[in-house]
Amino acid sequence: MKLLVSVVNRIEALEAVKGGAHIVDVKNPEEGSLGANFPDVIKRVRQVVSDFVEVSATIGDLPNLPGTASLAALGAAASGADYVKAGLYGLKTIDEAVYLMREVSKAVKGYKASVKVIAAGYADFQKIASLNPLTLPEVARKSDSGGVMIDTKLKDGGKSFAFIPEQELAKFVVESHEYGLLAAIAGSLDRNDISTVHRLGFDVVGVRKAVCQDSDRLRGQVLGTLVQDLTSVIWGLDPRL
Repeated sequence: MKLLVSVVNRIEALEAVKGGAHIVDVKNPEEGSLGANFPDVIKRVRQVVSDFVEVSATIGDLPNLPGTASLAALGAAASGADYVKAGLYGLKTIDEAVYLMREVSKAVKGYKASVKVIAAGYADFQKIASLNPLTLPEVARKSDSGGVMIDTKLKDGGKSFAFIPEQELAKFVVESHEYGLLAAIAGSLDRNDISTVHRLGFDVVGVRKAVCQDSDRLRGQVLGTLVQDLTSVIWGLDPRL
């Protein structure tokens, strides 16, 4: 299982790498749960991290605008991202999600086939009237995406586990793997959740608040020591990493 650490700039990226993060995820929390950062920030992060560390980039909590989403995805890929995450916030149906993600995948793969496109949904979907994230494996399979991720939209203390039962998450992982998809989860998770995420079989666990100074995802800076604490837990569960 890999640790994804969300960062807002090159300084935080270096702290994440210092702590042993496997994936450095460039986002802008000021613009939302999966808020998009600027292309030059993604470029600078890609330049300063090791070639052995993968770079991810979010392209926003998206409305149902496939053209806008595909253009943003292409920009993220061209800026150096190995993963492009699209938050399916304003989409209500599987058909809408498949169409948008198909266009995103087409744009990204047309630029660089090795970049993985990730369809991201929200565990608190009922609160925000969004697409049920448990449908994401089907969406990803039909749209030629490379993976799926469950996060939370409302950062009010509720973890992903508070909204979706563990047995449903386990099925989500099994279905994702049957389709050859990467399965990731985030959503206010911390050190105490790592073993559960590992037990459920997820490939990636994403964090920001848990590795920020004073647990402040907006104003606190990512600290390498906090990242290292999480990577040590993961290493204890999966020494192959």
